[in-house]
Amino acid sequence: MTSPGEAAPAVPAAEATIGEPRWPPAVALTVYLVLNIIVRLWLPNESAVRVAWLLPAIEAALIVLLLVGDPSRLAKHTRRVHQVAVAIVVVLVLSALWATALLIYDLIKGTGVANSPSELLAWGGMVWLGNNLAFAFLYWLIDSGGPLARAHRPMPVDFAFTQHMSPELAPPGWRPVFLDYVHLGFTNATAFSPTDVMPLTHRAKYTMIVQSTVALALFGLIVARAVNTFT
Repeated sequence: MTSPGEAAPAVPAAEATIGEPRWPPAVALTVYLVLNIIVRLWLPNESAVRVAWLLPAIEAALIVLLLVGDPSRLAKHTRRVHQVAVAIVVVLVLSALWATALLIYDLIKGTGVANSPSELLAWGGMVWLGNNLAFAFLYWLIDSGGPLARAHRPMPVDFAFTQHMSPELAPPGWRPVFLDYVHLGFTNATAFSPTDVMPLTHRAKYTMIVQSTVALALFGLIVARAVNTFT
């Protein structure tokens, strides 16, 4: 401990910029980008998004930001990098919701990819994966102010994970990382409700409501249409 007249010890630069590796989100986004390109090359005239290369372009921009904007190398610009990343992810989420709306429109009207079981399942799977990944990125960036802010904040703000509620299950100093938010995104989209992660703030709760509602509508319509088309 320091006395009132003593200055607090300086925090090392490496500790001040501690966060988490950027390669897991970059790899996840790259895999989805490759799948997107494969499906678009396979079905060049049957895009559920209408603007065929919009989502891949947004994903590529986010990959570049994740790799170039590593806070461990850009300590002076971490806030700006985080703001840009949030803006890109919000655009990614809106694009994913737009793709979902267009696919649902095709399903209701019986047009486009809705008339082919293989194309419907391919695009439906891509849209579903895109929604889950986009919301996982959003949860990762908004929870407690982002990865860097979480490194210096022991208590949960937006999401309480099992390790927060039962600290004896986790090592000291545990913090959620990107893969934890991927799990959150996919379980919320399949269970249509919180599972082992509890939303604590209004923005967390209503973001999860949007995702689960979209996933329920998309899943129900795709399954119903695919079964009808196969039979």
